Amino acid sequence: MSVPLSYLAVVLVWSTTPLTIAWSSESVDPVLAGGLRMAIAAVLGVLLLRLLRIKLPLHRRAQTTYAYASIGVFGAMCCTYIASRYVPSGLISIMFGLAPILSAVMGQWLLDEPRFRAYRWIACLLAFSGLGVIFTDDVALGPQSLPGLLLLLLAVSLFSLSGVMVKRSSAQINPLAHTVGALLWSLPGFAITWWLLGAAPLEIDPGSRSFWAIIYLALFGSLLGFVCYFHVLRHLPPSTVALVTLITPIFALMLGHWLNEEPLTPGLWQGCLLVVTGLALFFFGHRLQPERR
Repeated sequence: MSVPLSYLAVVLVWSTTPLTIAWSSESVDPVLAGGLRMAIAAVLGVLLLRLLRIKLPLHRRAQTTYAYASIGVFGAMCCTYIASRYVPSGLISIMFGLAPILSAVMGQWLLDEPRFRAYRWIACLLAFSGLGVIFTDDVALGPQSLPGLLLLLLAVSLFSLSGVMVKRSSAQINPLAHTVGALLWSLPGFAITWWLLGAAPLEIDPGSRSFWAIIYLALFGSLLGFVCYFHVLRHLPPSTVALVTLITPIFALMLGHWLNEEPLTPGLWQGCLLVVTGLALFFFGHRLQPERR
């Protein structure tokens, strides 16, 4: 599987995921929508494993890797689904723009990566300043958006931690098997959370956007997206994989505005550009420094 093509697929899937997450929970309970998405993807993934004659490793190291991956599949996605009812879909992608920075910070603690230089701390300041600008935008965010913002912060933290821990495990597992294992590990978490939050009944209308959004997310957001994500994560550092968030916020904002009539305010744009600028400086700031002999 080509790493560049997989990377491009991750960019495209992540750009459309925030909007389809919002659509999938319009008429279906958010946790139930997320659980259905992962369950459908898991079933299809198991069938593909059998068809392609790929074994699903069940040894202890593989199970540990699946557990680490499920922190992002269940933990981050469950928080994101619930948050989608409080905040615009475009903001989900912007918030996940913190993933490269958080991944790099966690990488210093867990992977013994090099310490930050001064330009990286400036990049962090720019990115968090961008979030501050967004948080003070009363047009884009209403008075009831605080739970969604806190859930998104938790989601991106769990997503970043998951990527670093998967990299730390260094388990050489086929990307499809890795995806299926993570999806299977995530299902009990969705089921327990759904039950604890009241076990909302399943009501799906095949003519609704929720139905088709769940199908899209199962096929592309979970199966194809996670296969490509784990493939590039296997060959690239976690912080480099998270670089896709430099591109996806712009696409996600435009899609949310065009297809979901979400407000596109100057404050939202300014905050998004500050986050993206911070990310660009974080990854390419070393080119601005003179080379040391």
